[in-house]
Amino acid sequence: MPEKPSVLFVCVHNAGRSQMAAGFLRHLGADRVEVRSAGSIPGNQVNRVAVEAMKEVGIDIADQQPKVLTTEAVQASDVVITMGCGDACPIFPGKRYLDWALDDPAGQGIDAVRPIRDEIERRTRALLAELLPDAQ
Repeated sequence: MPEKPSVLFVCVHNAGRSQMAAGFLRHLGADRVEVRSAGSIPGNQVNRVAVEAMKEVGIDIADQQPKVLTTEAVQASDVVITMGCGDACPIFPGKRYLDWALDDPAGQGIDAVRPIRDEIERRTRALLAELLPDAQ
């Protein structure tokens, strides 16, 4: 792993799961990890309930915008984490790919989104411990 690893979180709309994961990794990793997120079919805005759930834990993702998944973003990342984007994510040799099976927060209320957020946080903390073992 390079000195400053890069991670790309991908979901379909880049409005919920991938935005929450990117928010956690930016927050927990500070400037030690390069963080990207994208969607295979990006939405128009970040899910407002995901924004609310993240604010509850002190992380503001309200200024984020869904972005389209590009080949360049995958090529520039050391780790690519998919969250339900199916076969839309291009595969390149030498990249580490993980698939996080998580419920989609789209159309869910805050009570349903909180457990998704908490699981994303748990997985993001575990990932960070792998990427930066000396920083723990």
